[in-house]
Amino acid sequence: MSPQKGKNVSPIFTEEDKTLDLALRPQSFREYIGQGAVKKNIRVITEAAKKRKDPCIEHLLFYGESGLGKTTLSYLVAKEMGTGIRTVAGPSIKKSGDLAAILTNLREGDILFVDEIHRMNKSCEEIIYPAMEEFKLNLIIGKGPMARVMNLKLPRFTLIGATTRLALVSSPLRGRFGGIFRLDIYSIKEIESIIKRSASLLELEIEKEAIGTIASRSRFNPRVANRLLKRVRDFAEVGDNRRITKKEVEKALFFLDIDHMGLESGDRKVLETLLKKFNGGPVGLESLAIASLEEEETVIEIYEPYLIQIGFIQRTSRGRVATEKAKKYLREKNSKK
Repeated sequence: MSPQKGKNVSPIFTEEDKTLDLALRPQSFREYIGQGAVKKNIRVITEAAKKRKDPCIEHLLFYGESGLGKTTLSYLVAKEMGTGIRTVAGPSIKKSGDLAAILTNLREGDILFVDEIHRMNKSCEEIIYPAMEEFKLNLIIGKGPMARVMNLKLPRFTLIGATTRLALVSSPLRGRFGGIFRLDIYSIKEIESIIKRSASLLELEIEKEAIGTIASRSRFNPRVANRLLKRVRDFAEVGDNRRITKKEVEKALFFLDIDHMGLESGDRKVLETLLKKFNGGPVGLESLAIASLEEEETVIEIYEPYLIQIGFIQRTSRGRVATEKAKKYLREKNSKK
């Protein structure tokens, strides 16, 4: 998924990070940990298509927070079906001509994966409807009385969309997906299994307690867990430590300013803004974002989901409200300073 704009978001991903992310990506459904119900449904869909000798499956839509595995699932579907996959970011599809160029370059049976599909230009939806339903591309050539419609036949393909904001995907577009699946947050046990697998692939010797410490601060998110593991590995290598212990993990995470709850500086700033400037709320999203010097989208997609998950913030009809649990956390945090 694309890094979000805004301050105090996770550290910038380097080219090495991207290469490692590809290396750590599961290569089969058997290696893919978690999301059991979604995997079962997808296996049924792909197996049924193969029995029918159909090169395509129904169009799929995955939704859930960033880092839960939507892109990985899409690649596994392509591998399971033995087809090619073309990946494009929704925001990059700005004009109907952009979408037309992508669709006409697909091959029979290909998968078109559109990440952040909710950010695709709405004017492109009129083109994608007949493409999804009839595998046709209707292009309007010319303007005014001289305008005419040119119909192009497209190769049969499967569209897989991914979004963190399902409500922003228009109803007509949602209705054209044959399967819509939500990816849930992971359990600590699942995260520990992911870290153990990643550590093995990275040829790291790591203690069980160290794995548990990373997992407890991973925000229940595989991408975050792998990022923390890579940063801990960096600290261990600099310190010439061949075996990663719980103490080494705690030292690295302290340096990265990630506390025992998995909160980073940006999370704490939003929380402190809500408590100190708005007396715990309720406060609207726009006001909270402005006061904390963050973009609304960053608050919604990066900070708020986890703060809600751990019971620090509640959404109400009147706005965001800090809980007693959040107040206690900040009191204890400030008392240690």
